[in-house]
Amino acid sequence: KSAYYKEAKFFNIGNVKIEMSGREMLKAIAGMVKTIPNSIPKTNIETLKLDSLDIVQYGEDKTRVIWFGHSAFLLQISSKTILIDPMFGDVPAPHPMLGTKRFSNELPIAIEQLPSIDAVFFTHDHYDHLDYGSVQKLKGKVKKFYTPLGLGAHLQAWGIDNKDIIEMDWWDEVNFEELTIRCTPAQHFSGRGITDRAHTLWCSWVIQSPTKNLFFSGDSGYAAHFKEIGEKYGPFDLAFMECGQYNKLWPAVHMFPEETAMAGVDVNAQTIMPIHWGAFKLSHHSWTEPVERVTQKANELGINLITPRIGEPIVLDSLVISQPNWWQQ
Repeated sequence: KSAYYKEAKFFNIGNVKIEMSGREMLKAIAGMVKTIPNSIPKTNIETLKLDSLDIVQYGEDKTRVIWFGHSAFLLQISSKTILIDPMFGDVPAPHPMLGTKRFSNELPIAIEQLPSIDAVFFTHDHYDHLDYGSVQKLKGKVKKFYTPLGLGAHLQAWGIDNKDIIEMDWWDEVNFEELTIRCTPAQHFSGRGITDRAHTLWCSWVIQSPTKNLFFSGDSGYAAHFKEIGEKYGPFDLAFMECGQYNKLWPAVHMFPEETAMAGVDVNAQTIMPIHWGAFKLSHHSWTEPVERVTQKANELGINLITPRIGEPIVLDSLVISQPNWWQQ
């Protein structure tokens, strides 16, 4: 029934081409094999540690977020504890031999130490966002899973009851007690194997409380949907914008850092935070290039940008961070 589904596949707005040619695919593989200066940090990225008691006892009157690296977050809002794209594994691939290890030896908190989670949100089913091992460890403590259309089939296959899964199409809206949840478009694709490309939907998310309005971009190329989301649901107190793993070979599905800043303006965000970097090598650029380029462009555009350390709690009322430009050290 979805307007974005035809002949057993989902498609992007405007049927934007996302497939690479055979020659482009060979270039992409060659780029991952060759040595790229500073593509991986020379030393372990230290994470700030998070205590389970601190999560449980955090006051309900203030919204805060804690970045786990890449696109994974813990969000506390309106007395709810929420996880976004909780990929907590070491390697974003179907087998450890097929990817590079996480830049940090430890997460801010081990999955086993997390308290009860009210909801988990997934943006799509790629391995760097939907991780089997993480879901297996989380599923006993999560009340609800929010996914784009079709992704719930993975969760059901992994032992999660269908009644605990809410699947949504682009522009769908539901209430989660006093939170308003909106599933919004992204320009990307899905698939975990050779034959299942675009069999499940991909998305961005709007999570709005009575006092705060947040946007999570998911993975996306730069396109007109950002402005439409901003006009329809903005302004946003904070927008978490994809920034990293880009390449000229796949410009339609990942933004370049300058586009990340422009998309922040488009969605009408008061502040943006670059995500999808700082944890894994999935493209051909240095590991610090995304944040350096987006910082420069955000300054040019006059948009506020924050870059907290992994594991650093950020309270939305103040947006104070302890160590700007931490990656330089």
